[in-house]
Amino acid sequence: MKTYFSKFLVILLSGFVCIQCQDKQSEITNTQPITMTNDMLVDSLATERTVALFENLRSYTVDKVLFGHQETTAYGVGWVNDGFGNKSDVKEVCGDFPAVYGWDLGNIGQRKNNDGIDFSEMKSLIKDAYKRGGIHTLSFHQHNPVTGNQSWDVTPVVSHILPGGDLHTSYIKRLDLVAEFIKELKDDDASLIPVIFRPYHEHNGDWFWWGKGPASEQEFIALWQFTVDYLKNEKNVHNVLYAFSPDRSRIADPANPTEYFYGYPGDEYVDIFGLDNYYDLGSHWNQAPLDEQAGKLVQSLETIVGIAERRDKIPALTETGLDKLHIRGWWTNMLLAGIDANEVTRKIAYALVWRNANAEHFHAPYPGHESVADFMKFYNDPITVFEADLPDMYNIIE
Repeated sequence: MKTYFSKFLVILLSGFVCIQCQDKQSEITNTQPITMTNDMLVDSLATERTVALFENLRSYTVDKVLFGHQETTAYGVGWVNDGFGNKSDVKEVCGDFPAVYGWDLGNIGQRKNNDGIDFSEMKSLIKDAYKRGGIHTLSFHQHNPVTGNQSWDVTPVVSHILPGGDLHTSYIKRLDLVAEFIKELKDDDASLIPVIFRPYHEHNGDWFWWGKGPASEQEFIALWQFTVDYLKNEKNVHNVLYAFSPDRSRIADPANPTEYFYGYPGDEYVDIFGLDNYYDLGSHWNQAPLDEQAGKLVQSLETIVGIAERRDKIPALTETGLDKLHIRGWWTNMLLAGIDANEVTRKIAYALVWRNANAEHFHAPYPGHESVADFMKFYNDPITVFEADLPDMYNIIE
């Protein structure tokens, strides 16, 4: 009897352990892949929906451009989030949300980001837009790790936060917060929401602490590579596409790809070839005639499309816009004209304009603004895609 009971107890406990193992395995499967899913992305363990997003961005947008707007449902000119995430200056004007939503992780670890958005609210807005089919991109205007001041404090710091540096351990804690935020982006079924992560942007300029001057090219490359490796290998973040995005204003000849590759960390560390280009679209610091700027815009788009195609990556206009939209016909005569210039430029996957902070700092029209009529022409053009027109970008489009 004693022997029988012992065997029974062993069997019972073994079954309990197996159930526990299955539950744990199920939990892992629901949050991250456990086997290789692809051989083309930075992350070979990327979730299926992340892989699908990449494939669809590369194929669906061959002759279309997805329109994006930074923090579009969080606030706008004269309002802040109504608590439901169903308002946007863009939607108020054209009746539809942008296809691409930009967000910023600056000030991670605090309650609100640099622009005053509660991080918990941001997660909710990301989930809401994802359920509607929207696409999300995350920038990272992070504070200077040495001084604690905003990202525009160019006190040299990169050597301090790389492995072996005196601030490396504390910087890892910041990356841990980024990883935690991204891994908490989940749908109702606990599936991870894919995002495009665009850290250390405009690095060829000298206005951020990770940029040219405050950091050497070798330091920047090391920082990029360490960050990507740490997130995917150490923190098991597998719902990310990585976007590299120099600034056009620091590229002397936009037709020559050589300057674009300043600080390039390598094909195995980049999924999206982006470009931040305000310079060729009427910015106040470019004194060239507008027709000359238009030509340079076309050249810059052709260049990044060519670079991306040769490496099986995605080309994108990761930041653009005109603050206060003071040029008449800007949407159609400048932005759309550049993207729609030829079959090459039309391969740009998406174009994201910056945020609408207030009536003195905005990049998308709002109700009553004089650019609304021109924006509606932009919206109605066959090549522009807004949220309602998106196919399911998270499953491979046949």
